[in-house]
Amino acid sequence: MSFNSKTSFKFQSKPVAVATRIYCGCACGQGYAVPDAGLQQCFVMAIAAVVVLPIGLLFLLSGLIVNFIQAILFILVRPLSKNTYRRINKEMAELLWLELIWLFDWWANVKVELFADKETFELLGKEHALLICNHRSDIDWLVGWVLAQRAGCLGSALAIMKKEALFLPVIGWSMWFSGYIFLERSWAKDENTLKLGLEALSDFPLPFWLALFVEGTRFTQAKLVTAQEYAASAGLPIPRNVLIPRTKGFVAAVTHLRSSVPVIYNITVAVPKNEPRPTLLRILRGRSSAVHVHIERHIMQELPETSSGIAQWCKDMWVAKDAFLERHLVTDTFGDDLRHNIGRPKRSLLVVVCWSCILISAAVKILECFPFSWGEVAFCVVFLGLGTMLMQILVVFSQAEHSTPPKVSSQPDPLNQVLLQS
Repeated sequence: MSFNSKTSFKFQSKPVAVATRIYCGCACGQGYAVPDAGLQQCFVMAIAAVVVLPIGLLFLLSGLIVNFIQAILFILVRPLSKNTYRRINKEMAELLWLELIWLFDWWANVKVELFADKETFELLGKEHALLICNHRSDIDWLVGWVLAQRAGCLGSALAIMKKEALFLPVIGWSMWFSGYIFLERSWAKDENTLKLGLEALSDFPLPFWLALFVEGTRFTQAKLVTAQEYAASAGLPIPRNVLIPRTKGFVAAVTHLRSSVPVIYNITVAVPKNEPRPTLLRILRGRSSAVHVHIERHIMQELPETSSGIAQWCKDMWVAKDAFLERHLVTDTFGDDLRHNIGRPKRSLLVVVCWSCILISAAVKILECFPFSWGEVAFCVVFLGLGTMLMQILVVFSQAEHSTPPKVSSQPDPLNQVLLQS
């Protein structure tokens, strides 16, 4: 067992038969021997107490304040001027999203290396754009927010998401106020919802990004095998690093946004060699990692006019993306001549410090004005529990499905074929 620079534990992968003696209060007792599994459990509980609880409480309290202001703006300002509402809401949303970016940038020090040609890099955040991206990790959405923050359009970065995200406390509500589009993964129900959501963006007053994960789900080895089986049976190129795209949503997006959104950003995300795959849980533990992001800019008007042509364009992009990722596995870069330093702005740090000062000052004032009763103590305990629960929900929601080696059947599953064709 050793300590890294953030005093987090590293455990050897080989089995250890002997017990490890540690001194740890509360959950692990006082100075008796516990096995490595107990040590890991103790460490997880310590992380929850020392990190998750204060971060969750800060995010919950500040988020509820932001949600309350967003609700007031939605009721009072939006009926009078939708664009004024959008401009103000952009700033409010950023006050919330920057807390998560602080976790990414400053707490865990996750590094994002951006690869793009000079023209694309200079236009980031200055134009409306539809983003299509491979869905590789638990925090692809957070990587997108980091890029949007660097480009100056964090508060107007939107996405097409599964409806379950709408019910996430604080974060899902803020997404709804910001104009995110939520789908139920049923085309019969989603077609009209998607159409209305896309048409609502036609008069958006600020440069916005709309993200769409055309694979429809996160990449896992089990899902890759299913995609490979389908591709083999259908005579398609066999993917190795991506899933087969589901093109209905993309076709609808291009059809409805063609006149108002000038470009598509084809984004490819990869994790460098010898770097651990970043997850929200790792970020909460303060463990660093790195992510490579390549952005390729395409003019919307240059896409085919027909639905079948648009769908084929998307499929061709994914075949090229698969080969691009295969090269990255060998070279560990998307091209050194395309690399840009996007830095680590201090604004997220400033926002977290300000929120902390405001909330701590308010708590002190409340304690000075009102003596504690058992009821108030119980209320505080419940609120602390809610803060911890919020972070736990966010972690669980963001986690990709654990992939185990699947049993490969001799015949492809007809249901999977139908889903992959959609």
